[in-house]
Amino acid sequence: MIVDAHQHFWDPSRASYPWMTDDRLRRRYGPEDLEPLLDAHAIDGTVVVQARQELDETRELLALAATRPWVLGVVGWVDLTGDVAAQLEEFHGQPLVGVRHVVEDEPDPSWLLRDDVQRGLAAVAEANLVYDLLVRAAHLPAAVATARRHPALRFVLDHVAKAPHDHAEHTAWEHGVGALGGLPNVVCKLSGLFTEADPAGTAARALSWFGPDRCMWGSDWPVCTLAAGYGDGLALVPSDERVLGGTAVATYGLTVARS
Repeated sequence: MIVDAHQHFWDPSRASYPWMTDDRLRRRYGPEDLEPLLDAHAIDGTVVVQARQELDETRELLALAATRPWVLGVVGWVDLTGDVAAQLEEFHGQPLVGVRHVVEDEPDPSWLLRDDVQRGLAAVAEANLVYDLLVRAAHLPAAVATARRHPALRFVLDHVAKAPHDHAEHTAWEHGVGALGGLPNVVCKLSGLFTEADPAGTAARALSWFGPDRCMWGSDWPVCTLAAGYGDGLALVPSDERVLGGTAVATYGLTVARS
């Protein structure tokens, strides 16, 4: 069983993606583009992850999931500073498995520790959903403190927190990700590695910090196409059923219909 635990869909002609500064990504990427790649690499299912911070996108991804049985779950966006319980109620009974905010773009490195955000994360835990951490080295101290404050909330560290090229930042990154690796409620996505520093080394370090029981593979398609092919990330991870699919299934509560 292989589960791609991190992929995206978007259409810049219909919505704004402020982070999308590379024109190579500025076109529609839909399920019709991904499906042949899944077949070519014998992928059993995927988790589609938010790419813009709007409830409308969460609605769109859930509607799309209803048309593609291989989309096993959606990590969507809700406003963590608002009434999270009320927002999540709209999606009751749908395959929303997690929530993500683009914390890496927040100028305040302690954004996660804001009182309103902490209340929002508590509501995510109460709804039995996962919270995906999209952070860089500067945000890791707040991420570690947050994961410690919410031991009942399952956290997924996206892209191993994007290993930096700068030596000083890399030291802070190692300290922060290593600390997250010591927390049992945090798992790690071996995703998005080719667009950051030392892909193979980062994957190896993550496995040493988290172990295969708490690591999952994700393609980060289509962002990965900036530096690698869809399946290249599979060569960086062990042929371990946990990393290839089991951890994602257990963490997000996915159901895989085997063909």
